[in-house]
Amino acid sequence: MGLFFSKTPSVSRNAMSSLSAEGVKELISSDKVVIFSKSYCPYCKMAKEVFDKLKHKYTAIELDERNDTDAVQDILGEMTGARSVPRVFVNGQFIGGGTDVKALYESGDLQKKLEA
Repeated sequence: MGLFFSKTPSVSRNAMSSLSAEGVKELISSDKVVIFSKSYCPYCKMAKEVFDKLKHKYTAIELDERNDTDAVQDILGEMTGARSVPRVFVNGQFIGGGTDVKALYESGDLQKKLEA
């Protein structure tokens, strides 16, 4: 992605191979901005581009590069009401998907959330 892209969460590789709900929560709390993504998804790219424009670092969890994709998406579905990606969290709070992030950016509300 860009200079502000971080792909390595602070969770060990072993913990990442079979995440529980607690493991997902730990990932969400590992950075100010966490994006559960798939590398080929246009909506995921849209969300990441917003943070790139803001020059704001984020952690992207690329689910298509993991062996527990379905399990993580199931957990995210329970937490957020949908399994689709991206699932974007700022300060541990779910803020939506790609179009939600873009709308928040365009309204200036995303920048306010990042300052909090």
